[in-house]
Amino acid sequence: MQQITNGLLQITITEKGAELESILNTQTGLEYLWNADPAFWPKKSPVLFPIVGGLKDNAYRYQGKNYQLGRHGFARESVYAVSAQTENSITYTLTTNVATANIYPFDFSFSVTYTIDGNTLFCSYEVENRGSEALYFSCGGHPAFNIPLTKETGFTDWYLQFEQVENTPRWPIGPDGLILDHSIPCLENTNRLPLTKPLFYGDALVFKDLKSTSISILSDKSENGLTMNFEGFPYYGIWSFKDADFVCLEPWCGIADTINSTGVLQEKEGIIFLEPNNIWKRGWDVAFF
Repeated sequence: MQQITNGLLQITITEKGAELESILNTQTGLEYLWNADPAFWPKKSPVLFPIVGGLKDNAYRYQGKNYQLGRHGFARESVYAVSAQTENSITYTLTTNVATANIYPFDFSFSVTYTIDGNTLFCSYEVENRGSEALYFSCGGHPAFNIPLTKETGFTDWYLQFEQVENTPRWPIGPDGLILDHSIPCLENTNRLPLTKPLFYGDALVFKDLKSTSISILSDKSENGLTMNFEGFPYYGIWSFKDADFVCLEPWCGIADTINSTGVLQEKEGIIFLEPNNIWKRGWDVAFF
């Protein structure tokens, strides 16, 4: 594992999955990241690449050939190389190898960079197409934040505050992990979503057309909280494991297959097309207080 610190935040990351392991305020002792309790969900902040969500039958077709690829792709289980590091920044890089080539026939370089500045953590993704043909991919974040954040509060003392007043439905997920073909009402003329455990009994809240580009986790009973900025991510997921004490804020460039998916990679909703020798970048950040 590696750490970066600036006297206020101390961030711990592991080479497996380039996954955040801790986000600690060293002055207050407040830990913001979920503890990966295996009784609920044994992860903390998976990196999603080269797909977001699940595929229909866990498979896709590309140039007439069928491939198997599990939920959220292989990047979250892969071991990365540390390709750059400074006092307050670290970059992890994953490149094409024998294991990836068997399930994802593209020549790529995928890098995740974490940087801290003051009370803010920046996470950036970079995808390079090193092949001679177009690269098709999706990418996203999945950090899980402790709720409640403080010992004197409970889960239902916290809420999500959206940057703008929203009038938008959510897209439900079926038992097979696929997006259904209809939306249902969710946010109606409000910028506030109270947090309750039953809110997530039907899987994640999936949004396709939020106006907001930032969401805060707040409580009227605490001065602590956080704000995530995610401009440039067209899809967004909010999730928690049943009855667990965390909430995931998930900025996505991509989305799970729908029940009507054709299985053809180029036709997948939200798929990104990257020309040879080109580089794609995107990033989100979280301010902690």
